[in-house]
Amino acid sequence: YVKEDGQEEDRAVDVDIGIKRKDENERFHAEKDVHSYPHCWRTDRPVLYYPLDSWFIKASAVKERMQNLNDTINWKPKSTGEGRFGKWLENLQDWNLSRSRYWGVPLPIWRTEDGSHEKCIGSVEELSKEVELANQQLGLNQTTPDDLHRPYMDDVVLVSEDGKPMKRETDLIDVWFDSGAMPYAQWHYPFENKEIFERSFPADFIAEGVDQTRGWFYTLHAIATMVFDNVAFKTVVSNGLVQDKNGKKMSKRLGNAVEPFETIAKYGADATRWYMLSNAQVWDNLKFDIAGLDEVRRKFFGTLYNTYAFFVLYANVDKFEYKEAAIPVSERPEIDRWIISRLNTLVKEVDAEYNSYEATNGARKIMAFVDDHLSNWYVRLSRRRFWKGDYSQDKISAYQTLYECLVTLMKLMAPLAPFFSDWMYRNLNNVTKKENHESIHLADFPTPDEAVIDKALEERMDYAQRIASLVLSLRKKDKLRVRQPLKRVLLPVLNDSFRQQVEEVKNLILAEVNVKEIEYIADASGVINKKVKPNFKTLGRRLGKDMKEAMKVITGLGQNDINEIEKTGSYTLAVNGSTYDLTLEDFEIQTEDIPGWHVASDGPLVVALDITITPELEAEGMARDVVNRIQNIRKEKDFDVTDRINVSLEKLPELDKALEMFEEYIKHETLIDQLSFGGDVSNGQEIDLPGDVVAKILVEKV
Repeated sequence: YVKEDGQEEDRAVDVDIGIKRKDENERFHAEKDVHSYPHCWRTDRPVLYYPLDSWFIKASAVKERMQNLNDTINWKPKSTGEGRFGKWLENLQDWNLSRSRYWGVPLPIWRTEDGSHEKCIGSVEELSKEVELANQQLGLNQTTPDDLHRPYMDDVVLVSEDGKPMKRETDLIDVWFDSGAMPYAQWHYPFENKEIFERSFPADFIAEGVDQTRGWFYTLHAIATMVFDNVAFKTVVSNGLVQDKNGKKMSKRLGNAVEPFETIAKYGADATRWYMLSNAQVWDNLKFDIAGLDEVRRKFFGTLYNTYAFFVLYANVDKFEYKEAAIPVSERPEIDRWIISRLNTLVKEVDAEYNSYEATNGARKIMAFVDDHLSNWYVRLSRRRFWKGDYSQDKISAYQTLYECLVTLMKLMAPLAPFFSDWMYRNLNNVTKKENHESIHLADFPTPDEAVIDKALEERMDYAQRIASLVLSLRKKDKLRVRQPLKRVLLPVLNDSFRQQVEEVKNLILAEVNVKEIEYIADASGVINKKVKPNFKTLGRRLGKDMKEAMKVITGLGQNDINEIEKTGSYTLAVNGSTYDLTLEDFEIQTEDIPGWHVASDGPLVVALDITITPELEAEGMARDVVNRIQNIRKEKDFDVTDRINVSLEKLPELDKALEMFEEYIKHETLIDQLSFGGDVSNGQEIDLPGDVVAKILVEKV
């Protein structure tokens, strides 16, 4: 396409050119051929190619050295350094340095008209001396331009050794040379700042898009190799590209681009950054989906904020400012010792991930800690400790523990969520004055306290969490609300220490899942039935033609075989004269429900839940629901958490047993002074209770 030809801006002139060449007797034959051809990615118009004379850097002369030095660089991911960048170096061509442009950094080469002499200028000082020499020998009156770019340098004439005028080559230097020279240019090296440069070179870390393997990464590496025989950077994170939610390249023209400033204004910079870091490894392409960003904001940052708000609410009531001496971790309740141990384990893990440039793994570990351990376990199980009336040692321990968790979490998050972490840190620290820092970014990064890490405690609490999760999933499966107590859970004993570990956290499990008893069984074969089938993903390609026979063998395994696989994590499979060593992940093991029980498993860990509800259990469940409805009314009426109340409840036969058996429990849980049944509730409100029961209730502040 030649825009200036003809009346139409986009008129193709290839036919005109063909006719012209034929008329000039310079073409023997012409025909049309359909073939692939490069197009401009912005306009979709064909790119015009034509040959030009160019200046080259003989990069191929140091190709092997570049490859050797590349092997010393810590590439994230390693596959980019060995693959994309490594292959580029393996097939290295000489560097085409010159460009034909009107403005830019001039190629500093002057030549005589006949090309017999040339000079390459290396500094402004050298150029000024050469200009002065040319003025003397050629009778000129020129000065060194203040602006060293083209076109201003085009008028500078130098003189050769034999007195001939020399003019600058009109080409410019490839702008990627500027980028590759950045480590030296930023310090005006070698003319100034030699010590500063030597302290900072090579760089510890750089990061750019994967498309820079042939751009900035290469030019940095090439110049450093040729000039210093060294690398320009020790570690590089080659991040992937941001695509639309369907994995397509974002483009304003296609209408699938997400406007970054609008997104940040709506969802916040930290939520956006955290979503991008945690959703995919930074070197993988990211399918950017607003729905995923919104989920991170709500589920992660929302959960963190709610945990902080919970702490602040009760800390303000009790005027907790961490003025008391810190209670030694060894003297705190077990739930506090556990979360402090997990917190310090998290510090070790996140620090290791950051040191390995694995920000994604670090972010995911923080998210798992907040969701699985801090919010949904520690705060849930410690809630009563915060709102009970007396300001006891136990309550102070809970405050100190949750405070330490929040502050440490903010420090771990600070590199990835600088605004949110600084906001929460300052809000907390401004009250306690525990640290003398105006900003979290002036504080030290956390270091783990090995003395408070208790792996045995973490292991038994992990059992508690997994058992509770399985039981709650069974409740959900049968639509059994958590407020409805159940009688018992059966646990097959996994190993010698399993029963002892679970016993130490039994009360936590029972409170969390609202079950009365845990019973242990040594042999689950008569109570829990298991089925097994092969994992085709892991075994299909490996077993090949033996897969069909292997399926018969695996599906025919008995309960003892399945239990042994779960216990040892291994199994030797013999089919058609061949043997295969299999691991636990090569099997899909499922549990089957039995009458009156629901069964679930997590690897070798199996639970069986007794779902029979007796009249006594039903009455207790109703009492718990009454408590829940009263608490909801307290919130609706905006009562303070310490306000005492009087309650009148409509007398219904469906409530008689619950109120008879659990009156004191209801009063204690909801801070009731007087609880009456069958009084005047005409001004009350209706509450819905299980079994389609609707009752009127009147709640008044004392």
